[in-house]
Amino acid sequence: MRQAAARSVEGVIACTAQGKIAFASGLGNDPRLRALATDKEWMAEIRTRRIQPLNLDHRQYSVLLTPIPDGDLLLVSHLPSNAVLEFLGSVDFAFDLLDHMLTDPFEAMTVVDDQARLVYVSPVHETFFGLSHGEANGRPVREIIENTRLDTVVASGKSEVGAIQDMRGSQRVVSRVAIRREGKILGALGRVMFKGPQQVEELSRKVNTLESKVAFYRREAASLRRKSYGLDDLIGQSPAMQRLRADIIKVAPLEMPVLIRGESGTGKELVAHSLHRLSPRRDTKMVMVNAAALPATLVESELFGYEAGAFTGADRKGRRGKFEQAADGSIFLDEIGDMPLEVQVKLLRVLQDHVIEPIGSERSIDVDFRLITATNRDLQQLVSEEKFRLDLFYRISAITINVPPLRQRMDDIPLLVTHFLDEFADRHGRSRTDINDEAIAYLMEQSWPGNVRQLYHELERALVFAENGCITLDVLTHHGNIQSGSSPDLREQADDKPAPSARKEPATMREAVERTELELLKKTMDKHKGNKKRVAEELGISRSYIYKLLGEQGSE
Repeated sequence: MRQAAARSVEGVIACTAQGKIAFASGLGNDPRLRALATDKEWMAEIRTRRIQPLNLDHRQYSVLLTPIPDGDLLLVSHLPSNAVLEFLGSVDFAFDLLDHMLTDPFEAMTVVDDQARLVYVSPVHETFFGLSHGEANGRPVREIIENTRLDTVVASGKSEVGAIQDMRGSQRVVSRVAIRREGKILGALGRVMFKGPQQVEELSRKVNTLESKVAFYRREAASLRRKSYGLDDLIGQSPAMQRLRADIIKVAPLEMPVLIRGESGTGKELVAHSLHRLSPRRDTKMVMVNAAALPATLVESELFGYEAGAFTGADRKGRRGKFEQAADGSIFLDEIGDMPLEVQVKLLRVLQDHVIEPIGSERSIDVDFRLITATNRDLQQLVSEEKFRLDLFYRISAITINVPPLRQRMDDIPLLVTHFLDEFADRHGRSRTDINDEAIAYLMEQSWPGNVRQLYHELERALVFAENGCITLDVLTHHGNIQSGSSPDLREQADDKPAPSARKEPATMREAVERTELELLKKTMDKHKGNKKRVAEELGISRSYIYKLLGEQGSE
């Protein structure tokens, strides 16, 4: 082996510290190489790199520099691999990198030849096996390393990656790779990848944690992107929703102030986003302000900003107000009907002149913005009660858009349910939960005083208790919190009525017919578990007639 290694060295040059050649042999006598050895710049470079590629007569060589007493020794070897040549030519610290790979204490290395004899063992492995430096070289690998399969890899030529190996009472995760040249097995390389399965499990846990975090942040990013709502987020195909979308399309291009009116939970913020997205200001930002949450003492600093040191506790750099942040864009004042009167006065001046003056500043700032407001209050009633300024009302309500409550568009509930269930699945990173027809019918029978927001939260709650990936009527009725309002639970009404034996006998034919209708209705509702749609279909009556019968029953 040492003879083979010696044959791979094709030239030697020994240089003195003064840069003169003291000895040369083989290729080292080539005048071109001797010229390089006496070139101060070239020698300075190879002292830094320690190993350098060399091209002579269209053959590739490597030159290895080894310091010796009072000089340097240059060893010239044939370099058969273009990959090695590229590596040496590209990486200035190639020698240091190779040295690190050979001595890395965290990834110990073992090399065997084509006879499965050890030719190199990393220092850390020598220490692990209790060997002195070089003691194992030339010995069969099985004599030194227990449970090794490097000899098997040499014989078969098949590499093994990620195998677990017991060594001196410890487990290691190792890789064993066959090394070839021109199809011939030269030997094999063994490396420790991990200290043991525990490390692999720990790495797996860390990877899983990171993957979960990445998935969470992706969902959060998608959620943030969806904050710029467009018309597609106004779910529904009912006539009321079609009118709403048509109004938005007409109003959005205008620069006039818009007041959005609607009950709590109807989606007024969605409408505001749609107006901004469809306006000429779509490429600028829309600033959101909850007008009801603005304290009178801080309204000026929040809306108009302040200069550095304007008051005690102020940010030393100052702060831009909401109107200045909305410059060239839109500002959305939500719940403006709950804004205190003293705040309304200060707001009115800005809306009239589009000029703000930050606290502590002597300059005025012209601000171009598009105003969008929203309320669930009757502003005209508030004006009559002197709780809202009439001049402000006229200023903000140049155009009014009314958002329909859910009870006026019950046919949109299936579409809303589908949209919300898809959103839940995406947000929680889980498979989509289904909902059966009976549950949908039940949802369509409620009055929904909390509107779309209430529907959203009911579905989110039902999602927790859904079994076998499906929301059923039983889940909604036992785990829901639906406030029926004007639409009472008809099954409870039917169950609560007195037994026939406790009632007075019908005095007329009409009373007898009504009694018969109620009895038949009760049996049919029990059969269909209160699903009024199916009850109406089986009995051939309308839902309104069911309400009528039950209403008359309740008055008895």
